[in-house]
Amino acid sequence: MSAAILTRRVEEETLDHLREDDPRAIRSRGDLRRINRIMGNVSIMDSLLKGSLARPPSRIAELGAGDGSLLLRVARRRAHEWPDVALTFVDQQDLLGPPTRMAFADLGWTVHAAVMDVFDWLGRPDHPRYDAIVANLFVHHFEAEALSRLFRGVARITDCFIACEPRRSQVALLGSHLVGALGANAVTRRDAVLSVRAGFRDRELSASWPRNGGWDLSEIGARLFSHTFTAVRRAQA
Repeated sequence: MSAAILTRRVEEETLDHLREDDPRAIRSRGDLRRINRIMGNVSIMDSLLKGSLARPPSRIAELGAGDGSLLLRVARRRAHEWPDVALTFVDQQDLLGPPTRMAFADLGWTVHAAVMDVFDWLGRPDHPRYDAIVANLFVHHFEAEALSRLFRGVARITDCFIACEPRRSQVALLGSHLVGALGANAVTRRDAVLSVRAGFRDRELSASWPRNGGWDLSEIGARLFSHTFTAVRRAQA
């Protein structure tokens, strides 16, 4: 692995600074749905949730949830055995459209959108306990200090956290340079490369998790392009 990939580098991604109704942002979010399918992140997240939860969940939160499409596809796989799940989608933009809300309602799941900064949300004193908090292609936006702060907030309100992030590798970097072949726009083409350079390898996420014991941590690569992290409080494992 080259020195350029070995060193993690976080840079601001273009999509994070576009208005939600900007045509470039709308197109890029469609690109991301296709990229998620290629990365297999729905199957990865579904498998990690199923393997990490000892009983059917009643509350799940997603950080940086975007348009909610990832958990909707998970819900379609799990609603028959996980009824009446209450979802909280945390994002700085309100991207959860009526068709997605209706699709969740048809499955018997309820949705609440928390349109706010993730640290403001984590700092609220009125949280219920969440059976799981998940993040997909979100955690890589944070430098080490902010990442540790994020994890401390998450560990306070849940017994299970799952993240599916870009893998920082030569193969993933090559793939990020080829997203234009999928028809991705300029925003996605730039952000894909930055995401891989800000991605993770080895035990980097585990090193940022609170060191207060009582947690089982798992951190591994998944398929060609993803890096996964799971933290389950030991009493729940």
